[in-house]
Amino acid sequence: MLSHSQECQLAWSISSFPFFSPLRYIFPAPMARSSPLSSVSPQRQRQPTHVPMSEAAMLVFILLPFLIASADPDDESCLSHLWRSFEDPSNSLRNWTKLTFASPCNGFTSYLEGATCNNGRIYKLSLPGRFLRGSVSPFLSNCTNLQTLDLSSNFLMGPIPAELSSLLNLAVLNLSSNSLSGQIPPQLALCAYLNVIDLHSNQLSGPIPDQLGLLVRLSAFDVSYNRLSGPIPALLANRTGPAAGLPRFNASSFVGNKDLYGYPLPPVRGRGLSVLAIVGIGLGSGMLSLVLSFTAVCIWLKISEQNAATASGIMNGEDGKISHHMPDY
Repeated sequence: MLSHSQECQLAWSISSFPFFSPLRYIFPAPMARSSPLSSVSPQRQRQPTHVPMSEAAMLVFILLPFLIASADPDDESCLSHLWRSFEDPSNSLRNWTKLTFASPCNGFTSYLEGATCNNGRIYKLSLPGRFLRGSVSPFLSNCTNLQTLDLSSNFLMGPIPAELSSLLNLAVLNLSSNSLSGQIPPQLALCAYLNVIDLHSNQLSGPIPDQLGLLVRLSAFDVSYNRLSGPIPALLANRTGPAAGLPRFNASSFVGNKDLYGYPLPPVRGRGLSVLAIVGIGLGSGMLSLVLSFTAVCIWLKISEQNAATASGIMNGEDGKISHHMPDY
C-alpha cells in the first residue's frame, strides 16, 4: 500500500501529463484524510468510490508502454541506412535527419518527407521524382510494416536487393524509370501480398523469374523497356480458372525487351545478322565455290588423262595381236 503522500504525488503525476488524462477520470485524486476527531461525527462519512491507488499505480505501469509513443529501432535503422544510400542534390529530403530518424512517427503523424505512418510505424515510403541518386538500400527490409515502396523516376543504380523479400506486408513495389541493373530477384515471390510490381524503364537483365507467377494477388505487372531475355513465364502470361485462355498481362507489360519472347509477345525469332557476318558468309561461300570448282576441274583432267592412256594401250595391243596371227602366204 502507498502512503498518503505517495498517493498524492502519483495523482499529481497523472494530472500533469496529457497522455495520462484519461486516467484522471478513472483514478481521481485521493480525498484528504480526516482527523481522529472527525470519526466521532454522528453522520457516517461517505467513503470514496475510486479504485485504491496501489492498484492504480500498477495499472499505470502496465499501460505506460502503450501511452508513451517510442521510435521503433527497426524503422530507425531502415531510414538511416536508406538516407546514407541516397544522394540528394535537390535537397528535397531536408528534414531527413538523425533526430527525425529516432522518432519519425507520432501515431499517424509523420515527421519525414515522403513517409506515412500507421500506429507509430512507417508503412509507406513514396519518393518519386526527387532527383535522387545512389542505390536501393538492402536495409529497407528493416521497415517491416512497409506496405508501399515508391522510388520511381529517380536516378538510382545497382541491383534490386533480394532482402526486400523480408517485407512480408509489401503490396506496392514501384522502382520504375531508374537505371537499376542485374536480375529481378526471385525472392520477391515471398511477398505474398504484392499486387503491383512496376519495374519498367530500367536496365534489368536475365530472365523473368517463374516464381513471380505464383503471386496470386498480382494485378499490375510491368517490366517493359529493360534488357530481359528468355521466355515469359506461363503463369504470368495466362490466366487460370474460369478466365483460362485469356492473357493475365498484355503485351505492353513486356515490350522493349528484344530478347524476350513467348505469349503475349511473338514466339522466338531469329536474330538479324550483322553486316560483318553477311560479308563473312559471302566470302566464305565464294572461296568454297572456287575450291570445289578447282577440285572438279582437277578430277576431270585426271580422268581424261587416264582414259586417253587406256585407249592408247588398247590400240597398241591390238596391232601386235593382229600381226602375230597373220597367216603366211
